[in-house]
Amino acid sequence: MQEGLLQYGDITEKIIGCAMKVQRFFGGGFPEIIYKKALRIELEKINLSYTSEVEKDIYYEDRFIGKRRLDLFVNDTALVELEAILEVDKVVIIK
Repeated sequence: MQEGLLQYGDITEKIIGCAMKVQRFFGGGFPEIIYKKALRIELEKINLSYTSEVEKDIYYEDRFIGKRRLDLFVNDTALVELEAILEVDKVVIIK
């Protein structure tokens, strides 16, 4: 792998593009499931395969430590964890 390039950069770039399209369409304020359904539609449009709500075992060094439900697992390589919030916290910047 060349320095500065992500191993799965082509796939992650496509996923991010799909997510941004969904965000531009809806904006904020919807439940996570709405964004997830729309994102799945966008992934299908560009022929990226995915599994949704799959439970995976989690290991630390060769030891099982728990299970995790994945929002989306795209092309068997990229994990997508969706988070939806009603509004961004206000931050005060003092100059």
